[in-house]
Order: sequence, then C-alpha cells, then structure tokens
Amino acid sequence: MPKCYGMICLLFLLMILAAPARAQNNVRINWTAVTGAQSGMFMAKQEGLFKRNGLDVELIHIPSSSRAIQAILAGEIAISFMDGSNAVQANLKGANLALVAGATNRMVFSLMAKPEIKSVRDLKGKKIGITRVGSSTHTSALFALGQAGLKPVDYQILPLVEVPNIFTALAAGQIDAGVVSPPTNSRARKAGFKELVNLAKEGPDYVSVAVGTSRSYLGANEDIVRRVVRSYAEGVYLFKTNRAAALKMIQNQLRVSDVDIQEDTHNQFRQYLEYPPYVNRKAMEAVLVELGDKDSAAKAVKAEDFMDMRFVTELEKEGFFKQFAAK
Repeated sequence: MPKCYGMICLLFLLMILAAPARAQNNVRINWTAVTGAQSGMFMAKQEGLFKRNGLDVELIHIPSSSRAIQAILAGEIAISFMDGSNAVQANLKGANLALVAGATNRMVFSLMAKPEIKSVRDLKGKKIGITRVGSSTHTSALFALGQAGLKPVDYQILPLVEVPNIFTALAAGQIDAGVVSPPTNSRARKAGFKELVNLAKEGPDYVSVAVGTSRSYLGANEDIVRRVVRSYAEGVYLFKTNRAAALKMIQNQLRVSDVDIQEDTHNQFRQYLEYPPYVNRKAMEAVLVELGDKDSAAKAVKAEDFMDMRFVTELEKEGFFKQFAAK
C-alpha cells in the first residue's frame, strides 16, 4: 500500500509539472499594417506576455482588414486588428464579428504631400496614395479631402497595399500625396515632404484600429480571448512606459533604424494608443453615421452591436489598470 501511494503521488506530481505546457493555448493573431497602432500586440510578443498568460501566439501578417476578416470567418486565424468601418460592413452582411479591444479611436494618419503643394485644395487633379479602397487610409483621405471641399471626382485614388509603399511612391514622384501613419509620416517629414493634415489632431473621433474576432470563436474560446486582451493591455502599458523596450520593438518589428524616427513614432503613439483599451462608443457611432450615408442598414444598428468590452471591463474592475499605474 505505501508503494502504491508513492506511485500515485509521483504521478500526481508529474501531472502538475506537465500542466503549464498543456496550458499554452495556440492562437493565430493577425496584424494588418506597418504602424505603431498595433504596438500592444507586438510588445506582448516581444516581452513574453502571451506566454505568461498561457498563450502560444503566432503573429501573422495579412495587410488588409477586409482580407483578415475573411480569414477569421474561414477559421484560418482567430483574432485580428481591423478598422471599425470594415467590421461594421462585414457584420451588416452577416459576419457576426465583435470588437473586443480598442487600439486607436482617432485617425492616427497624416496627409503628406510634395513640398510644392501648400494646401489640401491644391490636390485637385492630383494622385493620392492609400493602402486599399475601404481601408482606414482611404477613409482618412476622404475625410481630409472632403473637409477642404474636394469631391472624389476631383482627384485620383491609388491603392498601394502597404503604408511604406505610399512613402516609396511619394519619394519616386509617382503620387502627389498620400495618407500614412507613424512611423511612415515621420520618414516623410524627415525627407522634406509637407504634412498638410494631421488627422490624429484635426480629425474626428473614429474607430480607426481595433482588435476583433468572430462571435462564434469568442463563444467557444472565451478564456483565450480574455487572455489575449489581458496580454494586449499590458503590452500597451509597456509601450507607453518602457521606452527602451518600445524603441526595440519599433526597430525590430516596424523596421525603423533611424533613432529620431523611432522616438517620434513612440511619442505619437504614447499619446494616441487607447489605455484602458476600450473601443469608444462615440467613435463607433461616427463610423455608423459615415456608413449610413451609403447603406441605410447602418442607420438601424447601434454602436453596442459591434462592441464586446467585457474583458476590458473585467480588467478595470479587478484593478488591473490601477495596479500598473501604481508601478
């Protein structure tokens, strides 16, 4: 009997030791653009926060909210960054997505132009670079140009897939202006291009970047999503407060070697990354108003239909954000 009891204890001990390895849940998370707006996930990966929260995360890159949403619905990825407009449009077509954390509730983009172009109105008849039609860069371009009284027939929009490609095309003289985010706006300013509009400062509240998943994945994997949101939130905190780690991430993940541009990117997103990472209700309502002009179905829904802030709220109630703020 003592021998048998000893074997049971040994087996039990082995089970305990093996538990952490089994607790690592595999998750595929997509990032959509070379921008500091997605720094929370990059920091969580770099600093081992996912592993600390029992997750084995694979970060993959699909450079488009609409394509990422298709990959979520096909079960190829679990979670992705996405903009509010694409999320709403997909849901109106039956996608049933939920935004579970907010990244930026402002349009953190700059409309950069050739030095000889002095105002937005000077872009009449010119070529404007964006990533893709329907993207956040497209929405931001339409807003900036529309505020200056220009209509879509007054200029040509050129989709260039990735934000860095917009700077490359601008530098090569292939376009006259383009909508870019940090660090690319920093590169453009340093290269002598003119910032016509800084939409983060001059634009509206608008869900530009958020973290989303399908409600079916959320229903089947609630605890995994909870851990992702926790890891992401801590990643945002580290980005804002740990300058050395943030600059390391900007250098390695965003491929920025210039120290001045690293610093500028960090300073811009320290200000504009949401923390606590809520999707702002007013910013989501702005998305619905904008889409309502094109699709009447957007007028019949509410901002809350697209948001599931339970995990951020849980963190706030348990004192998660106060705990880090006290450090």
